Formats: sequence, C-alpha cells, structure tokens
Amino acid sequence: MRTRLVISPAVFRWFAYAAFLAMIIIVLTGAAVRLTGSGLGCPDWPTCFHNQIAGSWSIHPLIEYANRMVTVSLVILTGVTFVAALLRSPRRRDLTLLAGLLIVGVLLDAVLGAFVVYTKLNPWLVSLHLLLSLAMVVTSAILYHRSKYQYGPGTRADVRSRHYLWIARLLWLPFLMLLMTGTITTGSGPHAGSSVGQLHARRLPFSFVDAAWVHSVAATLFVGLVLGLFVSVWKTSAPAPLQMGVRRLVFISLAQALIGVTQYVLHVPPVLVGLHVLGAVSLSIGVTQFHLRQTAHDREIGIAPSKTVMVTTTQ
Repeated sequence: MRTRLVISPAVFRWFAYAAFLAMIIIVLTGAAVRLTGSGLGCPDWPTCFHNQIAGSWSIHPLIEYANRMVTVSLVILTGVTFVAALLRSPRRRDLTLLAGLLIVGVLLDAVLGAFVVYTKLNPWLVSLHLLLSLAMVVTSAILYHRSKYQYGPGTRADVRSRHYLWIARLLWLPFLMLLMTGTITTGSGPHAGSSVGQLHARRLPFSFVDAAWVHSVAATLFVGLVLGLFVSVWKTSAPAPLQMGVRRLVFISLAQALIGVTQYVLHVPPVLVGLHVLGAVSLSIGVTQFHLRQTAHDREIGIAPSKTVMVTTTQ
C-alpha cells in the first residue's frame, strides 16, 4: 500500500511543470480581464452577482468569471503539487517549501483579487496583483528547475563563474525597477479594466506620459546591461549554458522593448498591451533562468535532458 503512494522524481517533475504553466496562464487571463474591460463584470466575490454563482451570459461577466475558475483550478493544482512533493521519494525539503509557497501565493492572490473587486479596481491593488502573479511565475520556474536536478547536501553544485554569479544576482535590481515602473505606467494608462456603462475605475495619480518616460529609462538601462552582459559572455568564452541564457535575455529584452515603443506610438492598443504582459512573463522567466544556470547540478535519476528548449522553460 505504501509503494502506491510513492512518487518518483521523474513523475513529480510533471507536477512541477503543470504548476509552472498554470502560473503563466493565470497572468495572461488576468491581463485579458483588464484589457477587455471585464474587471467589474462580476461586482461581487466569490459569487458573481447578488449571490449568483455566475452572472449573465454577456461577455464581461463570462470573461471575469472564467478567470476566477482558472484561479480555483490553480488552487487545486498547487494543492496536488504540494501533496506530490510530500509523497516524492526521496522527499526534498526545498521542493516541499517551494510547492507550499505556491499555495500561499495563490491564496494571497485570490484574496487580493477580492479586494480589487470590492474597491472597484483600485489601481494600486491591481498593480500589486500583477506583481504578485509574476512572483509566483518566478517561484514556479524555480520549482520546475529544481525538480529536474539534484540539490542538497552531498550533491554537485559547481559554480560556473563567480563573476557572472554576482552579475546574475545584481541583475534582479534593475529588473525589479523595470517591473515596478511598468506596472505604474499601466496603472496610469487608459486600460483601467472597466468598460462603458460601468463605474469608471480610478487611475494612479501620475501622468501617463511621465510614467511611460520613467519606464523607458528603466527599460533602456536594463537592455543596455543585458547587451553589455552578452558582449562580455561572448568575449570571455563563458560556458555554453551561460551563453544560452544571455542570448535568451537579449532576444526577449529587445522584443519587449520593440513592443513597448510600438504600443506607445500607437496609443496602447489592447493587443500590444497583452503581448507586453506576455513579454514581462517571458522576461521574468529569462532572468530567473540565467540566475539558475550559474551553478551546475546533476540531473535527477530518470530525467533525461530536453531535446528542445523553449523561451518559457528553465534548464
């Protein structure tokens, strides 16, 4: 009976991967709620309207409630992943802790979502909602990465380069500045999350033009640092994993910068704003991935190297 409850590292890796993808999906569905003006499609929480589980069949309540159903599914999935971490053999404390953090993060995000609804899309809370969701993407990316490799006492943990390890740590500072100025810009822009006929949601007390200018300065700084890092890695013949991580950062950063400039020139159309949110998710994963690549670890037994590598995966 006991052997039936044991989960191998190879099987647990798929639980971690499912949680990782789910965290990405919840950010994108949340962006869809805002960009379609469906933030007040369900004015109550956790029900939709006057103690009804679902609202009318109009587009805005459907989009808002669909996002809530994704959140419910996410709570269940993170709970299952946590149980899988407890049943994993051998059990690892780091994986259990990360899976537990995902549960806490999802629950906090759900409660914060309730406050967002009841405060009629308070822009400060909406911005915090996005930042918390991105933090969960980073946490799930770390969980997925660690589920594939051996961590802990007695395992290999070779630092590929002390120099680039410090750079990877310091890179989080301009990246966090980039995210914070980006959310402030969005909170000052035209996409409040409400639609015609609803209470018009407040915006942050900043000029959209000024906020966009500050964000562009932060973006220029970050892209410049990434390009400088790319040149440094290329000239010093750094290990292949670091080269791959930097190339991804360069590609995502330049693509994100291009989308940002284009959406500003075109007066922030919803489609481009959605792509910019996707870029923020990809960039969060890219920075996390570059940091994780600084140390070399042996793979868990039964987990073979991936033959194909995507932008949104961590190796």
